[in-house]
Amino acid sequence: MKAKFKRESSEPLYVQIKKDLHYKIEDGIYSVGNKIPSEPELCQKYDVSRITVRKAILELEEEGLLEKKQGKGTFVRLPSSKKKISQINSFHETCNWQNKTASSKVINARETNATAKDIEGLELTDNSKIIEITRLRLADDIPVILEINHFTTGFTYLLEYNLSGSLYVLLRSFGIEPNQASRELSLISATEEMASLLKVDVGSPLIFLYEVIYDQKGRPLHTSYQYIRGDLFTLKM
Repeated sequence: MKAKFKRESSEPLYVQIKKDLHYKIEDGIYSVGNKIPSEPELCQKYDVSRITVRKAILELEEEGLLEKKQGKGTFVRLPSSKKKISQINSFHETCNWQNKTASSKVINARETNATAKDIEGLELTDNSKIIEITRLRLADDIPVILEINHFTTGFTYLLEYNLSGSLYVLLRSFGIEPNQASRELSLISATEEMASLLKVDVGSPLIFLYEVIYDQKGRPLHTSYQYIRGDLFTLKM
């Protein structure tokens, strides 16, 4: 059955098709991860040229709603979450702004040796111990960030609490306010362990974000090593 459009409308046909596809994605007719009809099928459905269909699809790709997979077709993708890295926000806060449900899976929580970056960032002495909290962060149950936070041993008490929620909410309950951060940003390739946890292919590009977070008094609070799926989570400068 061919869809009916107002050809006499001042609104271009490709815009009408784009809106119709957008509606079907939002309504779940074309759900995340599923393939939409091929271009020839859409041409027949909408009774328009392939150029018109292609333009509608291209704009939805640019908006992050669709993605083409070579040799497979066009699929509905999960819209990217966006995080402003100029601000100190928890993952839960960022997801809430995007109307997504944040959750965390604790991989480990333990005392271990400080890294060279920890010693520098947290102003520690050589051979210091730190508290390591490794978590997989999920948005709508889809893994987007592998996060490793390192605290000084003064925060050993954190290990007594449920760490699957927001660490910043927990810290604020003790009167500690994450206030400022210094950051380093780079691209890396996913290792086998990272790929397994983040559900990507080994060698896939990941955003690596290293942070030193400071409290309201300007004291180093913790270091953070975040391995981020760039296809699902966008960092805004």
